[in-house]
Amino acid sequence: MVTFLFFMWGFLTVLNDVLIPLLKETFSLNYAEVMLVQFVFFASYGIFAFPSAKLVDWAGYKKTMVVGLLVMGAGVLLVPPAASIPAFAVFLAGLIILAAGMTILQVSANPYVAVLGPEKTASSRLNLVQAFNSIGTVVGPYLGKVVILTAAPLAAAVVAQMSEPQLHAYRLHQLAPVKLPYLIFGLVLVAFAIAMALFKLPDIPAAHKTDASGAQGSVWRYRHLVLGAIGIFVYVGAEVSIGSFLVNYFNQPYIGNLSLKVAAGYVSLYWGGAMVGRFLGSALLRKIRANTLLGINALVASALVCTSMIAFGHLAMWSIILVGLFNSIMFPTIFTLSIEGLGPLTGDGSGVLVAAIVGGAIIPEVQGLIADRIGIHHAFFVPAICYIYIAYFAFIGSRHKAQITQARS
Repeated sequence: MVTFLFFMWGFLTVLNDVLIPLLKETFSLNYAEVMLVQFVFFASYGIFAFPSAKLVDWAGYKKTMVVGLLVMGAGVLLVPPAASIPAFAVFLAGLIILAAGMTILQVSANPYVAVLGPEKTASSRLNLVQAFNSIGTVVGPYLGKVVILTAAPLAAAVVAQMSEPQLHAYRLHQLAPVKLPYLIFGLVLVAFAIAMALFKLPDIPAAHKTDASGAQGSVWRYRHLVLGAIGIFVYVGAEVSIGSFLVNYFNQPYIGNLSLKVAAGYVSLYWGGAMVGRFLGSALLRKIRANTLLGINALVASALVCTSMIAFGHLAMWSIILVGLFNSIMFPTIFTLSIEGLGPLTGDGSGVLVAAIVGGAIIPEVQGLIADRIGIHHAFFVPAICYIYIAYFAFIGSRHKAQITQARS
């Protein structure tokens, strides 16, 4: 039951990568404007993470997951009306609500999976459900290009000469394929929420979280947690930035010269690399220390982004796609390294890390602003710098007091 949740939020998150080029062409937006899609979506994590944690405390895991599904369904069901008006602002409103529901699920489902069985196998369970999340991110772009990117956009010069009624008709035509898929996705989420509410899930007590300012001390005094939160911020930002720009990047004549629909198919390979890497990384982590493997992956990812920036054609395409493979272990590894040694404050630390997912809002917007000024090709220096920071966290910043004391003794 819970694994399906991970699949759905992976699937719906990467559908944004297909929506972005469609909305950009339909509403004649620049990169900074269209990146508002990712800005509002991932900003919701920063806004709703801590209230979601309080909801878990009050209602328990199961009820919170049901609420999350219903909120997600409400956000998805707002997309068809947005396409019928049509209005970019209503699209953004629907995505904010969708992301709020996902935030509720992130805060409730991750710890639920962890406590659903023996503590020693918690990591294994989390890797399993995150693999299903990756399957969702692979299926999403492929299905999206088939059912959403069906209408070919007109040249910007032609659109600019349209009268107001013609422009309205053109936008309705371009956005018409969005309506049915999102209606179906929304109804599936609502139906699954009802099924989960009726299904007898194992009864596990609500999370026992301590107030970050209470007697247990503050989570902010743990240096490795703070540095890890920055790591989550830049990782999610880098991963989302790359995924968001791929379709338009591969559309460029000097990169792939592909149509938007064909280019969208290649986005699945980027996310598919993360899925394959997650299985490979799970095996490698049994033999290689987590921080070492994280650092190596981050350095390789940065090198691949830089290669794409200085190359053209197929080399530029495939080097940026390969980054997905090395992204694979980053989120769970940064997460576990960051909450190591927190003891009773682990729950509060997890809340801080989930809030840091807001990096997916900020960094793509920054890259969009830069792309409007220096071009999409060289704007990728933003995620390259993010990966350098992750390497620093892996090799130096992830060490906490207990480890440092043990090393000195």
